Amino acid sequence: MAYVKLYKKKLEHNYKFLDDLFKQEGVEWGVVTKLFCGTEKYLQEIVNLGVTEVHDSRISNLQKLKELKPDIQTVYIKPPAKRSISNIISYADVSLNTEFDTIKMLSEEAKKQDKLHKIIIMIEMGDLREGVMPDDVVEFYAQIFKLPNIRVIGLGTNLNCMHGVLPSEDKLIQLSLYKKIIELTFGREIPWVSAGTTVTLPLVLRHLLPKGVNHFRVGEALYWGNDIFTNGYIDGMETDVLEFFAEVVEITEKPLIPTGVLAENPSGEMFQINEEDYGKMSYRCIIDVGLLDIRPEFLIPKDETIELVGASSDMLVIDLKTNPNNYKIGDVVAFKLKYMGALSLMNSNYVEKIVE
Repeated sequence: MAYVKLYKKKLEHNYKFLDDLFKQEGVEWGVVTKLFCGTEKYLQEIVNLGVTEVHDSRISNLQKLKELKPDIQTVYIKPPAKRSISNIISYADVSLNTEFDTIKMLSEEAKKQDKLHKIIIMIEMGDLREGVMPDDVVEFYAQIFKLPNIRVIGLGTNLNCMHGVLPSEDKLIQLSLYKKIIELTFGREIPWVSAGTTVTLPLVLRHLLPKGVNHFRVGEALYWGNDIFTNGYIDGMETDVLEFFAEVVEITEKPLIPTGVLAENPSGEMFQINEEDYGKMSYRCIIDVGLLDIRPEFLIPKDETIELVGASSDMLVIDLKTNPNNYKIGDVVAFKLKYMGALSLMNSNYVEKIVE
């Protein structure tokens, strides 16, 4: 039996830490829930925190959140697909946008549903994922302001998501200036500069966040307390709101070197032999999870004496060396998780989700 465990008290601690921090800075924020892949018991824990705004990249997840708390503000955090327009108007109060044609369709659907749909226009600031090019911002906004049933509540950006470009004071000041230019040009108020994510938190902690940035969208730091600038953790935050556990299904002493003619395995990998390992033996352990659920590089064993060897579709192999901790069949091996590992596990129907 493999399972992910969410520690409720640690989640509450990190939420309060971030909420207090943002209140001190006069910043509004919402919780990004896409990590949970619509797992209702985990979404309920988010709602129980008293969260008033949630962000997700799957409309079905926002629908579940609306069912759990109808008055919560839901934000769809990627450019909408044409076929999702109707559902986005139904279940997302706000969406992040980069294309005029898409916003026009949102406007038409919002009119049909007799709703006012709020949008944040994303600006390209160098990471080369989604975003309107800076030179086109004013002209882009000129078109949007003419559309009915659409209210522009902010402009924003995403950094570090594609090419690893880090946020800086200069980039965020530049984004804040676009807001002022638009407000002066069109005589419209733009409430939010939504440029804050986990990667921007170190600027807040170092008191380097430009005053114009007043909205954050935070997921990863809530669950891991990451400081992405230092590749470490934020002092005072819990680093393991989520952990993974998998059961031992085999332990056998085996050679370190495979025997026979070697070819690529089903993952396209070719085993490299270390000549010094010929004749050596080690205890090999198999746990009941595989590539269908997780990639080994995203798992961090809590027991530092063990080493991940590799995985096939449904099994993961661990080197226990001399098995100093005397693992047995049926024992559970515990792992800390990296973000992408947790995302895979949460998306697997074969891994149980538990709240403690």
